Amino acid sequence: MTNSWHERAETVQIDGRAVIDGKRVDAVEGARFDCLSPIDGRKLAEVARCGAPDVDAAVISARTAFEDGRWAGMAPAARKRVLIKLADLMLEHRDELALLETLDMGKPIRYSRSVDVQAAQNCIRWYGEAIDKIYDQVAPTSQDSLALITREPVGVVAAVIPWNYPMIMAAWKIGPALASGNSVVLKPSEKAPLTSLRLAELALEAGLPAGVFNVLPGYGDEAGKALALHMDVDCIAFTGSTRVGKQILQMAGQSNLKRAWTELGGKSANIVCADCPDLDAAVAGSIGAIYFNQGESCNAPSRLFVEASIRDAFLDKALALMPQYAPGDPLDESTIMGAIADAAQLQTVLGYIEDGKAAGARVLAGGARAREASGGLYVEPTLFDGVRHDMRIAREEIFGPVLSVLTFTDLDEAVRQANGTPYGLQAAVWSADMSKAIRTARKLRAGTVHVNQYDNDDITVPFGGYKQSGNGRDKSLHAFDKYTELKTTWIQV
Repeated sequence: MTNSWHERAETVQIDGRAVIDGKRVDAVEGARFDCLSPIDGRKLAEVARCGAPDVDAAVISARTAFEDGRWAGMAPAARKRVLIKLADLMLEHRDELALLETLDMGKPIRYSRSVDVQAAQNCIRWYGEAIDKIYDQVAPTSQDSLALITREPVGVVAAVIPWNYPMIMAAWKIGPALASGNSVVLKPSEKAPLTSLRLAELALEAGLPAGVFNVLPGYGDEAGKALALHMDVDCIAFTGSTRVGKQILQMAGQSNLKRAWTELGGKSANIVCADCPDLDAAVAGSIGAIYFNQGESCNAPSRLFVEASIRDAFLDKALALMPQYAPGDPLDESTIMGAIADAAQLQTVLGYIEDGKAAGARVLAGGARAREASGGLYVEPTLFDGVRHDMRIAREEIFGPVLSVLTFTDLDEAVRQANGTPYGLQAAVWSADMSKAIRTARKLRAGTVHVNQYDNDDITVPFGGYKQSGNGRDKSLHAFDKYTELKTTWIQV
């Protein structure tokens, strides 16, 4: 199959134009940018560099579609059929979508196909199925009145997504937004726009009316900023860095006080106690979770707190697993760690590695660039020992395959340090003592706390964080709260 994926990569057809009002279009001002693959530096396509004029056109299209009811006014069962058809088409085009995802941002094809496409289509399907199963309410008022509590779509939703899981992040936003009856303008990252553009074409093929789902590739400080400041956008949903998330919130306030939902950075703590029920499982789960997707995950458990009495045994087992995470050709189905998304992110990761060395942390594995002869962007999976809580590598989000190991003897102190960052996205605790595990989970200030595993996931559970990891929740029925208004209608009897 390796040769097959390479052959497909040589012949894949890529259209980099935006999708506005159901049509493929160039940017109004004609600007484009080169889309380069981190696998080997090849130029994949020239992509429309959308700006404020394109945002205006897309928002007008979305507003028109919303106001005339071509989607919002459609019967729930009919909207359900369209979204389920879209999910079916995503499966039908699974190989194409997976190949675009891998070429665009460097993740291994085995995961693009089995994880990203599967999770994205399941998200769209799940919200499609939910459309005609959510009921409104009647309030318990006095007998001389009837009070109805109904959900209505918020209107025009802008969704700005990152480059690490482009398909999944798009689905998490457009699934509940479209299911609620909104019109959507999606701005994918300029680092990985290709699957979002193809998704818009499949949505039209599934029967989504023109104007309901628009996709604008472009830069954050151009198209993204214009969306955040636009006076006719009712809601903006953003996933990305905490720094940009703060800017999004400020721009929402400066403009029309649009709803602003943010899913931001993380520096997740993974606490392994000496009484963990299965040390091998704890090692495999911890190592697999930090190096999955090249460490480019906001919820990656990049801080590993290991109780002192099992530290040596844990590290021995961890180092034995490291060779299987050596970066390889992402188009080879045996590869489990691919390329870093772009040159800027590569330099960021390498810079943190050098900073960790300078601060006195010990590199037990990795710590250097890899596969340079390929022309691609690869970093060895890196494991630091002897890390202190005050080091930058223990406090700042690296977004790469870098694990910091901290040793503890007092669990309360480990929890204090785990909570001692601006972030609060995820955390984990490993212990056979369920009372201790539950008490610890309650103390950890994070949106998700795993016990005796890391990164179990399902569309039925919410995803989001505390503190500067953002607000609101993606996934589950709770996501509908972001994209709907609650209306009370009083009727005198």
